[in-house]
Amino acid sequence: MDLALHQKQELHLKMTFELRQAIELLQYSTYELEQYIRQQELENPLIELKEKDDHFADEDRFNRPTKSPSSSDMSIDANESHDTNMRDELFELAKLLFTDVQTQRLLNYLIYNLDDNGYLQFQDLDYMRFDEQQINDGIRLLQAVGPTGIGARNLKECLLLQIEYDYPEEQLAMLLVKDHLELVANRKWNDIATTLNISLAQVKELFDFIQTLNPRPCSFISDFSATYTTPDVIVELKNEELVFRINDGFLPSIQMNKDYAHHLNAKDELSTHIHDYYKSYQWLLTSIEQRRNTMLKIMGVLLEKQHDFFKKGSSFLKPLTLGDVAKEIDMHESTVSRATMNKVMQTPFGSFDLRILFTSKVTTVDGDSISQSNVKALLQSFVAQENKFKPYSDQKIADYFKTEEGITISRRTISKYREELRIPPSSRRKEIEV
Repeated sequence: MDLALHQKQELHLKMTFELRQAIELLQYSTYELEQYIRQQELENPLIELKEKDDHFADEDRFNRPTKSPSSSDMSIDANESHDTNMRDELFELAKLLFTDVQTQRLLNYLIYNLDDNGYLQFQDLDYMRFDEQQINDGIRLLQAVGPTGIGARNLKECLLLQIEYDYPEEQLAMLLVKDHLELVANRKWNDIATTLNISLAQVKELFDFIQTLNPRPCSFISDFSATYTTPDVIVELKNEELVFRINDGFLPSIQMNKDYAHHLNAKDELSTHIHDYYKSYQWLLTSIEQRRNTMLKIMGVLLEKQHDFFKKGSSFLKPLTLGDVAKEIDMHESTVSRATMNKVMQTPFGSFDLRILFTSKVTTVDGDSISQSNVKALLQSFVAQENKFKPYSDQKIADYFKTEEGITISRRTISKYREELRIPPSSRRKEIEV
C-alpha cells in the first residue's frame, strides 16, 4: 500500500463562543439578561456597569422580579406573600394547647411535614421517628390545632376527619366516603343508589353535602416570598392606536473600563489577554443589540397580525405560526422561536406568555381557518351550556362542531382540548337527575 499526502477542502459549521452567546441571549428573558450582564461584569475586567437613573424605574413602574416568570399559565400575575410562616404559627398554637414535651415533638414533626394543602407528606420515609399508632394519634390532636381535616394522608381521610369532627350525625355520608368514594368521583349515581339502597334524591343530597367539605383544608399554609412578573414587552393603547416598547429601561448601561484602555495598544502578554476581553465586551454589546432589534421586528409583526387580540382579548386570536412571522421578517424560524421563548408581554388586559400569540389553525368546511384558541373558547362555551343530566361525549361534540359550526375536528382533538381546559369527560360531568 502506497503512502501519500492529500489536500482536501471541507466546509464545517463551527459553533463559536460568540455565536453561542448570541443564541443564548436571544432566548433570555429581560430578567435573565440582567443577571447575565452582571455576571459578565464579574468575569470581564473591561466591563463596567452604570446603573440607570431613578427616573427610568419610575417611568417603567415595575417591581424587579426575584425569579424568572413561569409560562405554564396563559395569564401571569404577581403572587402575594405571607409575612409569617404559617407552620410556625400552627406549632406555637400546638405548644399552647399541649404542654407535654413528647406530644409537642410529635406535632412538630407532623406540622413541618404538611404540604401546602395540609396533607402529610413525609420527607424522611427511610427514617420514621414515630410509629403508625403515634402518627394516627398525632393526626387526631392536629384537629384541635388547625382546620378540620389537617394532617390527612389522602383525600378520603381528609373528608372523613371533617365528617367525624364537624358532622358526626352524617353517618350515611361517612359510609359513602369511606367505602364508595370512587363511585362519587366517577359520578356513578345509579350504582351508589343501588349499593346504599337509597333514592337518587338522597344520593343528590349526599353529593351536595360532600361538596361542602374542604379537600384542601390548609391552602393558606403556603410559604413563599413575593415574586413579581416583569414583562419583557409592554403593549399599550394610546389614542386608539396600539404601541409597544421593549421593557429594558432598568438594565444597566455597559461601558468600557478606561483604566485598561492603554493596554490595547501595547505589545506584551497582558495586551493579548486584554484584547480577548475587549472582543468579548464588543460581542456582548452586539448580541444585546441584535436581541433587541430581533424582538422589535417580531413584535411589529405580532402587533399587526394579532391586532384584534390586543384590543378585544384572547378569543380573537388568529391562526399564526412561527414560520409565518419568520417569513415576514426574513429570518429563520428557529430565530423567532428563541426570541419569543421565556418572554412575557403586558397588554391592556393582563400579562401573558408571548407564545400564546402563536396558535395553529383548524380548517372549516368552507376552506377557511380558525385558531385553536377560538375552538377551545367554543368548546368551553358549549360544555357550559349543555344539558348537565345528559352531557355530550367527545364524538358528539366533534359532530356538532362540524354540522353547526362548520369546523372539521376529530374526537381525539376534542379530547385533547378538553383536557387542556381541565374539563372532565362526559361521565364525570353528569349530574343527578331526580
